[in-house]
Amino acid sequence: MKRMPPRTVTRWRSRLIYLVLMALMIFNATAVFAGEELYRSLSAAGKNKESSLFMELYRNGQDQNWQTAEEVQFEGNLRFLERDAAAGDKSPGIFLVRSLEGELYIVSIPSDDELKRTGTDVYYTNLKEMLGNKLVFRALLTKGVLDGQAYTFIRFLEPPVQLMLDKIFKISIIFMFFFVMLGMGLNLTLNDFKLVLQKPKGIAIGIIFQWFLMPLLALGMAWALGFYHKFPFIYAGMVLICACPGGVTSNLMTYYAKGDLALSVSLTSVSTFLALFFTPLILTVLCTNIPDINIPTGLIAQTIIGLVIVPLIIGMSIRQKWLSFAVKATPFFSALGVFALLMVIGVGVYTNVEKFADTQRYSLTFYIMVVSLSLLGMLLAAFFPKLFRIENYQTRAISMEVGLRNSTLAVTIALLIQDLMGDFYSSMFVTTAIYGITMYATGFLMILLYKKILPLDKDLNPDPG
Repeated sequence: MKRMPPRTVTRWRSRLIYLVLMALMIFNATAVFAGEELYRSLSAAGKNKESSLFMELYRNGQDQNWQTAEEVQFEGNLRFLERDAAAGDKSPGIFLVRSLEGELYIVSIPSDDELKRTGTDVYYTNLKEMLGNKLVFRALLTKGVLDGQAYTFIRFLEPPVQLMLDKIFKISIIFMFFFVMLGMGLNLTLNDFKLVLQKPKGIAIGIIFQWFLMPLLALGMAWALGFYHKFPFIYAGMVLICACPGGVTSNLMTYYAKGDLALSVSLTSVSTFLALFFTPLILTVLCTNIPDINIPTGLIAQTIIGLVIVPLIIGMSIRQKWLSFAVKATPFFSALGVFALLMVIGVGVYTNVEKFADTQRYSLTFYIMVVSLSLLGMLLAAFFPKLFRIENYQTRAISMEVGLRNSTLAVTIALLIQDLMGDFYSSMFVTTAIYGITMYATGFLMILLYKKILPLDKDLNPDPG
């Protein structure tokens, strides 16, 4: 028998492996979108006052033959869908479990009598406190049909346990970001805020662009490209990055761009404190009309207070009392800021690497949209201030401040609230992380463009007004 040449064998083996991988990706994507559609239909039923689906699912889960159920162990998330308060069936809502592969299960909680008889009530206590974590589930699965729709029900064999890596990661980013913002506070003084009175026009225009025009630009781009309706959490990620203040990156890039560094620092300082109000407000106004999204405004405000405002005040106080220490410590905290951003994005990508295989969600259009958001924002901020007679020196600073956001804060918020919000595909994290990585490239590109569109030959000195 004639053998095939080695190269032919290798070629066919490569093709076979490729086809298998493609089949697995298609199968996984099918499971993901099936779970997503089920989640949307259940979410809509929860908001429908006339629907009794939640109560019917509860009864259907009770009627299943759990003696023949399949025992499984997997990693995933908990989600709770509330029932409309005016609903007639008085059902409090249902818990869902989503595996990391995208499959969605209805939690079937046994009756009170069965819980007491079997001693399994501890398996279902404090479930709402676990909504923000990645968990390990050891459970039983069984399938049921209700009104022609197939559902998979789940019962726990032991209490869900938070993944150790997830716990360590969240604690690490909280502490690290706290110290990064403390380091930022070491560079701030009250004089940075006094500039608001000295250069009110530049500050006002910068604030308007940051907090109003950029979020509206994100809304328009997501709407025009179809992400607003099809992938609402990608849209929420776009809004989130625009709802975060500027950071030290904008100050550094303003320095390289030969812009008004004092104005840049003042804009960063003012916008950082305004974030306590504007970040949850912008997310609430621009996102809560989407049925899939529930904004945890309280948690976002607490995060900003604990991880932004408090360390900033501590850092400023240290600088006021121990100036020499603050000056010496600044390089360390600057390096820590870069490391924190790389660590948060790196670990976040590692723990969500399977999400990037979803090319339907994260297509070329997605990447173009995210990159274009920062670039277009900086371009608009480079032209419109000229209508108000802002000097090019200041306009460069405003432009940088508008496009270069505190991406570390945005990524941190996305990771802390994604499970609580039901963003099981980590779309907010992916969006803010891609923005945080690519904004450096768009920033350097703008520095080159400033030489043409914002020359400094005739206005080297900033306008004091």
